[in-house]
Amino acid sequence: MSKPLFKKVLVANRGEIALRIMRSLRDLGIPSVAVYSDADSLSLHRKYANEAIRLPGRTSTDTYLNIPALIAAVRSSGADAVHPGYGFLSENSGFCAAVAQAGATFIGPSIEAMHLMGDKVEAKALMRKHKVPVVPGSEGALERWEDLQTVAHHIGYPLILKAAAGGGGRGMRIVRADSELKEAYETCRREALSYFGNDMVFTERYVNNPRHIEVQVLCDGKKGVHLFERDCSIQRRHQKLIEEAPSRFLDQEHRERLGEIAVRAALAAHYEGVGTVEFICESPDRAYFMEMNTRIQVEHPVTEMITGVDLIREQIIVAATQNLTLKQSDISIRGWSIETRINAEDPAQGFMPGPGQIQHLHLPAGPGLRIDTHIYPGYTIPAEYDSMVAKFISYGATREEAIQRMQRALSEFECEGIPTTAKFHEIVLKHPAFLSGEFDTGFIQTYQAELDQALKSSSPDPVYGPLLAATQAQLQCDRRTERENQVPLPSRWQEKARLDSTRKN
Repeated sequence: MSKPLFKKVLVANRGEIALRIMRSLRDLGIPSVAVYSDADSLSLHRKYANEAIRLPGRTSTDTYLNIPALIAAVRSSGADAVHPGYGFLSENSGFCAAVAQAGATFIGPSIEAMHLMGDKVEAKALMRKHKVPVVPGSEGALERWEDLQTVAHHIGYPLILKAAAGGGGRGMRIVRADSELKEAYETCRREALSYFGNDMVFTERYVNNPRHIEVQVLCDGKKGVHLFERDCSIQRRHQKLIEEAPSRFLDQEHRERLGEIAVRAALAAHYEGVGTVEFICESPDRAYFMEMNTRIQVEHPVTEMITGVDLIREQIIVAATQNLTLKQSDISIRGWSIETRINAEDPAQGFMPGPGQIQHLHLPAGPGLRIDTHIYPGYTIPAEYDSMVAKFISYGATREEAIQRMQRALSEFECEGIPTTAKFHEIVLKHPAFLSGEFDTGFIQTYQAELDQALKSSSPDPVYGPLLAATQAQLQCDRRTERENQVPLPSRWQEKARLDSTRKN
């Protein structure tokens, strides 16, 4: 048996992505270390790891964003590598530096590449230098609102203000007239400072309702490959809801061109590991660099489904060896894949988060379906963290088959105790504009009234609602009675059952 790439890897994250990483580690024969907050004491990622270390507290600040506590866990566990997952500290160059100072490997890009691509002003300047197309706008940070006015008169309206260190739709303002400039500039700077600790902002021409296309890349600092594109245009308030790969928006010629541009963009920063280069597209031949995410993405499974490449496995190998083993000729598209993000939110109430205990759960299954989740019956969704509880990923030989399988999965899904976005996704996947592939980032806004009406129509009828609630209550009572009436096993049988269970595990 060959020597493991790492002795032990600490996963500095929680929930489904922590489980996902641990599974690739187990496939590679590498022990994993989980960290968990008090709110996650019953989470599956704690149970699944080879060992687990408590981070005292419930909030993100006290736990998963607490660099000293995480580094202490690295040292005490003896881990020689850290995988940050996505979110939290995955794109924090300070955490990357702290991991290196602790003598461990950060499974991700270098500090320099992370810092460079994390600063949108510097990143855009680098892209211009390497002839990667960018949206017309300011060539640096805007020191005064009068500088914004000068740029606005040069590129015209509408334009968008963005935080230089921002992401996820935070610290953004659309400006449509001179009269809005000063207030928008000051508000955007305040938000940027509040969210990211950096009040630098820049501006660019606002492309109204483009396609949001992102390209998955894998590099070792010297060479790189792309794993084709994902279409992330179905969004609500800049938050992705449904992703698919490949995109109907691109033909093969434009697909290959965009992939080559993405690799060029990544290697301009001597990028190492997996990353995602994001583009806004007015048309297939008018695609502009938007940003690069220097981590694994939430939606990475759709790329894995159509290419057969375990991205996290490859990420770990590059981090351990500094060498990319894949060639572009090794990678091809086979079929189609769609992902829906299942959040503990109520779409009928403006997507209000609904944390709570899962009283009943039935996950879908069957051909062409993958479920990434950390939830189970009886698990309590904490209010302290992101509301995503599962990802459904379908695969088909064609887009139509992938959609059909996703619709099946969503219709089979049962989850009592918390609201979810599953029904909303089911409605979107049946909409003619989605089925045709003729949509853009304005899809939700454009069809909001239709989607709301369909959602309302799918709710339990007011006459039968009380009957349904009574039936569910009776089912729960029956389950409780069944548990209470179970005949206890004799002590020797209990011991045999325990030993059998141990052998199975």
